[in-house]
Amino acid sequence: MKKQPYLGNSVHTIAVLKSYGISARKKYGQNFLIDESVLQAAVDAAGVTEDDCVLEIGPGIGTLTQYLAYAAGKVCAVEIDRSLLPILEDTLMGWSNVRVINADVLKLDLRELVMEENAGRPVKVVANLPYYITTPIIMQLFESGAPIKSMTVMVQKEVADRMQAKPGTKDYGALTLAVSYYADPSIVRIVHPSSFLPQPGVDSAVIHLERHEKPPVEVKDEKILMDLIRASFNQRRKKLTNGITNYAGFSYTKEQAEQAVADAGLDPQVRGEQLTLEQFAAIADRLAMY
Repeated sequence: MKKQPYLGNSVHTIAVLKSYGISARKKYGQNFLIDESVLQAAVDAAGVTEDDCVLEIGPGIGTLTQYLAYAAGKVCAVEIDRSLLPILEDTLMGWSNVRVINADVLKLDLRELVMEENAGRPVKVVANLPYYITTPIIMQLFESGAPIKSMTVMVQKEVADRMQAKPGTKDYGALTLAVSYYADPSIVRIVHPSSFLPQPGVDSAVIHLERHEKPPVEVKDEKILMDLIRASFNQRRKKLTNGITNYAGFSYTKEQAEQAVADAGLDPQVRGEQLTLEQFAAIADRLAMY
């Protein structure tokens, strides 16, 4: 019989932190979840079963990890903070289906990791992400080429709002477009600061990103599309052609940028914040011809 999770209870969390004489480290964006209902909601939203291999990023002291280990067949938890390893060894004792890797997820070869841990079969990502690097982690997961079936992650509410924003709104941006290309986002639950220790200064949200079997748009070169999206929002209030010519990752001339936008049937004065994913794809395909 599997061991029951216990760290969702704040009494146990505080006891563990006190016994090791540690506190949350700001540089790693650490806020420990102390709400059992939120933890269970994340596991349920991810649809974790004993058939699943789950990738967790930033396990901290192992709170969410315990819930994942109870539900999943296998859990691979990537923790950057070496000082937490002895605690994880303690709090995860009794769950033999967990492997903790001390590494920076942004520097890991995720395809190789999934091959090692799950023989290359798709994994589910479930995590309470460090808020200060949420977007880089999500983009790393998507762009890595690793077989990821879904992501169910805790993020700042404003970040969750950006992931499912509409064109022309203030929340609409590069993250919105990238997420919509790779996955279908849905907010599962809004989480009050009181669910964490220490309490963050913002509301949070659990958001589920179900990976598309096939992207909603076809493009000749996915990298050009993602770079185009980044370029258009580097200078959000400027017209798109300026964003393209000023982007360090591109070498297109002003004339090529203007022609690509015109060929896509768009006004040369258009800004990226006004465009849909389909329109970005049309421009990217024109740029791919140069």
